Amino acid sequence: MLEVRAIRKTFNPGTPNEMRALQGVNLTVNDGSFVVVIGTNGSGKSTLLNAIAGSFRIDAGAILLAGRDVTGWPEHRRAKVIGRVFQNPFSGTAPSLSIAENLALATRRGKRRGFGWLLRKRLLEKFRERVSQLNMGLEDRLKDPIGSLSGGQRQALTLLMATWLRPEVLLLDEHTAALDPKSADQVISLTDAIVSRERLTTVMVTHSMQQAAQLGDRLIMMHRGRIIQDFQGAEKKRIRVDDLLARFKEVRSAELLDESAAEMLRRVYV
Repeated sequence: MLEVRAIRKTFNPGTPNEMRALQGVNLTVNDGSFVVVIGTNGSGKSTLLNAIAGSFRIDAGAILLAGRDVTGWPEHRRAKVIGRVFQNPFSGTAPSLSIAENLALATRRGKRRGFGWLLRKRLLEKFRERVSQLNMGLEDRLKDPIGSLSGGQRQALTLLMATWLRPEVLLLDEHTAALDPKSADQVISLTDAIVSRERLTTVMVTHSMQQAAQLGDRLIMMHRGRIIQDFQGAEKKRIRVDDLLARFKEVRSAELLDESAAEMLRRVYV
């Protein structure tokens, strides 16, 4: 469903602030697979999601969706087939519009949008039915502005909107990081239920080792713009939080050794 071929992205090239965010990343995600991506700050995990979504042009490589080369597609065109939930609970929705109005826009993804739906009682009933499955009591508040809701409620609705029309790929960018623990647990449970029920091809970035160990059928670890670990199948099922923490410690230790060696060489030869 998703194929990333040797993609590269450098920000601010040729300047003191140059950052090689992606350095030849290769990744193939099968239809229905749930891939979790973890990594240290600056490892390139969110940049990878942005590259897939088309938020910027990559410097090299290719991105394919369902066999189509979308490398040259702008973000708005990819949005027709990609569902996305951001870290900020207040992104991805129109705060001044009601819950029902936001859901109506989601039902028209990739099509001409309007509010002729207001006269369609059947669609409102469908909204009520689907929203009730969130178990947040929001089915009786469809006329409320979505901006008046809590972060957890809004993120749950954003997830519902992103998956209303089954996307070819669902991208989740640390979508519980800004929530309190209780709300985060609710949204993660909803995520797991929706992805499993719909068999959605999903790529989720997270900073939570607990989520990384428990969710998905595949786990990718990134560091300095590269994939350094890829856990799949039985190996993924065996992964525990302590295993991931130990791996991060190894990476950090190796990085410190590299930095020490580089400094020693500078002192000797420069």
